[in-house]
Amino acid sequence: MKPVSSAGGQGVGNAPASAQATLFDEAYYQRFYFDKKTSVVDPAHTERLGAFVCSYLQYLRVPVLRVLDVGCGIGLWRDVVARHFPQAQFHGVEFSEYLCGRFGWERGSVVDYKARTPYDLVICQGVLPYLNEADVQKALRNLARLSRGALYVEAVAREDWEQDVVDEEVTDPRMFKHPAQLYRRTLGEGFTELGGGVWLSKRAELPLFALERAGGQ
Repeated sequence: MKPVSSAGGQGVGNAPASAQATLFDEAYYQRFYFDKKTSVVDPAHTERLGAFVCSYLQYLRVPVLRVLDVGCGIGLWRDVVARHFPQAQFHGVEFSEYLCGRFGWERGSVVDYKARTPYDLVICQGVLPYLNEADVQKALRNLARLSRGALYVEAVAREDWEQDVVDEEVTDPRMFKHPAQLYRRTLGEGFTELGGGVWLSKRAELPLFALERAGGQ
């Protein structure tokens, strides 16, 4: 089972609210990132994942000079990107005031963060399950606006819980369990799915073989 750290406030009543900024305080990151006994951070996993994503983009010849990590957390992707794309500029955006103060990230939300120029690679890992259905759709469409090249997205879906893929002992249960189809359907408006969490912007003028498109898109 894969350890996953992700949280989303379910709220009360019939209209659950997306997680509030106060959730992502020092105690949250101490629990899920800094305490070795309860941390879900696996540097070796991040290294393998980063090598896969970056190598695949290099194979496809996606030019990567500007990288945006939305919900960058403690900055796990920064060194990975630097190793694979040494000429690229890395920009981290984070919703947590605590992390922005500690690491110097720009504060912003994946739901409405704006950039003057789209990025070649956008990373969004473990962020989307924090959002309710309306906000997650806004965020997915915003990711399409932010990327002119590729997107790597990781989000725990309802099916992952049902099929016992996540490790519930280390996964924060306060997340929304959106079906995978919600993510795929909305991302499909602006991206072509390549598999492994990698998506190619429809604005990227790169040829793809039919079998490189997941699901025959």
